[in-house]
Amino acid sequence: MKKIVFLSGAGVSAESGISTFRDSNGLWENYPVEEVASIVGWHQNPQLIIDFYNHRREQLSQCVPNDAHRIIAELEKSFKVTVITQNVDDLHERAGSTNIIHLHGELTKICSEREKKHVQHIGYRKMQYGNKAPDGSLMRPFIVWFGEDVPLLPQAIEEVESADIMVIIGTSLNVYPAASLYHFAHPETPIWVIDPNDTQPITRAVKMIKEKATVGMEKLFIELLQKCL
Repeated sequence: MKKIVFLSGAGVSAESGISTFRDSNGLWENYPVEEVASIVGWHQNPQLIIDFYNHRREQLSQCVPNDAHRIIAELEKSFKVTVITQNVDDLHERAGSTNIIHLHGELTKICSEREKKHVQHIGYRKMQYGNKAPDGSLMRPFIVWFGEDVPLLPQAIEEVESADIMVIIGTSLNVYPAASLYHFAHPETPIWVIDPNDTQPITRAVKMIKEKATVGMEKLFIELLQKCL
């Protein structure tokens, strides 16, 4: 069974109503990114960050997976599939994907601020500022912010290295280190890119599907089943 590794970004969840990480003005839901998505922001105003992620969690509870999420999950019937996602939502899980690496953390979890230990699943509930972890430190959103290491990067690299097919979907490849992952694919591994724009800074040959995520996955699904099985 051939192995497909997906690298998914905000464009996959945008069609489900999830706000993209940055809009054209460099803001995230009207907040400067450094205020709500950086370790510096956490130290400066933790209550703002908690309120921000509580709001995002509430929004997520109202969203459902779209056809792109569902088709990716459907491919597990014919391929060994790994999803490496830059998204912090749980839509891949809810669509049925079973092997997911969340590079940037998970919105439905909180953790100790001490090395992100004592992870707790809170679903779509609100967290409160001042809650303490068993190690005595404050609980915080289980999110990888700017200024922090990406602990699952080595695992993601191993998955890409062993891929028979790689699909990059819904990401502009502007956020590192995730943007560098395709470099670890074998030179003979075909790489598909699904995005309505073709401005990704990719330095090797790819097969481009210039469509939004749902339409692109419908086309890729047919292509894969016809030619790759």
